Amino acid sequence: MRVIAGSARSLRLKVPEGEGTRPTTDRIKETLFNILQGEIPGCVFVDLFAGSGGIGIEALSRGARHAWFVENDREAASCIAANLTFTKLADKATLLKGDAFSMLSMIHEKEADIVFLDPPYESGYEEAVFKALARMPYVTSNTLLILEAQIHRELDFLKEAGFEAVREKNYKTNKHVFIKRQRMDG
Repeated sequence: MRVIAGSARSLRLKVPEGEGTRPTTDRIKETLFNILQGEIPGCVFVDLFAGSGGIGIEALSRGARHAWFVENDREAASCIAANLTFTKLADKATLLKGDAFSMLSMIHEKEADIVFLDPPYESGYEEAVFKALARMPYVTSNTLLILEAQIHRELDFLKEAGFEAVREKNYKTNKHVFIKRQRMDG
């Protein structure tokens, strides 16, 4: 797995051994960042269930102002720290070691521009994490949330949590769903 563009372009990243993480392929990562290219420079990026940190590091490499990485697995968190040092992006990053639910309140930003979530498939975490994100003050009407999920994952819980899908990009076995807070019409 490598950084595709920006200041750390072409650098290979460490990935944790074993089945605990599923790094986003370079092709899917490139497609995602082509969609986001205008949003990244100067943004505050949150990478939940960060794994090796490849998504947040890509955002930093492409000009994000700051990235927050949240990872519970000790080996994966060590990979993130090593990757941040290797890419010389550690000074723009905060690594929170712990489960996403308890770490959400540790993110101290007035506003997060992009929140990327890639929870373990089959974990069922999506619904609970969106309910928790709905209570976070840094998740505003301007925040773009991106969920990586299995292609057939139903997201009917979004509305109840106060969110709505605004775009979906499907791949062979998974998808990126672009989500915003529901607009209050009235």
